[in-house]
Amino acid sequence: MNQYLLSVHAGGEADTTSQATPEEMQSYMQRIADLEQEMEDAGVFNFGGALKGPGDAAVVRGDSPNIVDGPFVETKEYMAGFYIINAPYPEAATVWAKRVSEVVGKPIEMGPFAATGRVQV
Repeated sequence: MNQYLLSVHAGGEADTTSQATPEEMQSYMQRIADLEQEMEDAGVFNFGGALKGPGDAAVVRGDSPNIVDGPFVETKEYMAGFYIINAPYPEAATVWAKRVSEVVGKPIEMGPFAATGRVQV
């Protein structure tokens, strides 16, 4: 079975999650929990997680002693979370990427995931 990374992109002008009421956030989080259960029931869910905003991130480069607050990007979008799923072929992974995008209301970038020999998810 192949593994795919579905990265969730947040930010941008269409992202209203940060302006959601507590009730809207509770509903949003329930839809995500339901989606994750749906993926588990289908046997595709492997691992997933959310990232805090870019203000809590840092950029570290091995060739420099400097650590820079937040990623410097030329876009308003940033990676907000991800899923690693199992799928037999890319078209099956695309079906799940579309489903995740529907539920979270954000763009999803999908690509084959290759775990290193040391880490198996």
